[in-house]
Amino acid sequence: MSTSNVAIVTGGTGSVGRELLPLLVQRGFKIGVTYLVPEEATELEAQLESELDASDDELLLSRVDASDARAMEKFVQEVVDAFGGVNVLCCLVGGWTGGRDVEETDDVRFDRMIDINLRSSFNAVRATIPHLKKQDWGRIVLMGSRHAIETPSGQAAYNIAKAGVAALGRSVAVELSDTNVTCNVLLPSVIDTPTTRAELPYAEYVHWPKPEEIASVIDFLTSHRSAVIDGAEIPVWGAAQI
Repeated sequence: MSTSNVAIVTGGTGSVGRELLPLLVQRGFKIGVTYLVPEEATELEAQLESELDASDDELLLSRVDASDARAMEKFVQEVVDAFGGVNVLCCLVGGWTGGRDVEETDDVRFDRMIDINLRSSFNAVRATIPHLKKQDWGRIVLMGSRHAIETPSGQAAYNIAKAGVAALGRSVAVELSDTNVTCNVLLPSVIDTPTTRAELPYAEYVHWPKPEEIASVIDFLTSHRSAVIDGAEIPVWGAAQI
């Protein structure tokens, strides 16, 4: 079975998603996007309409907590029903809420990091795989972190969650090795956004990767040109020191 290009982008109203979605629309994708902040969804719709004249028939925006497995399954099915299938999954939901060492990490902080960074990706991947396998080709891109492989102190829960995302990517790549579906994980450092600048006001952000730079790598990984890249953990931090 084959369908026109359809992508699911979780957390697509965030900084990287707002750079990625126009690239996908330009390539002819119909896109299902999850979000949590209504204002971000409104801004994204206005952006796409003004820049690309994207219609409601090409974009399905839904307020979904990706860490809720049933909600994610329902959303994936809605996208498939609306657009006829799905070829691409980009998991952009993630976050960092401050750090502690293992000894000081309470259950609330640990669960929060696991839910935002790992469980959200796991739920999206698990719900989407059956539909990807029905297509002639498919791409999965997960958002890991540099700290999945370099583990600084003081942020144990985040390090562990992002290492789990990397392990998820490797597992999926192996499990789908006999298909035309690839799965790769990006490893950015701190991404240069207004939020991260506010959280780290004294950091030297000149070398931090920018959202549009991350989006351009994802754009490539979701294309036919990336067919030989599978199961990779790809550094995208440039000359950043953190």
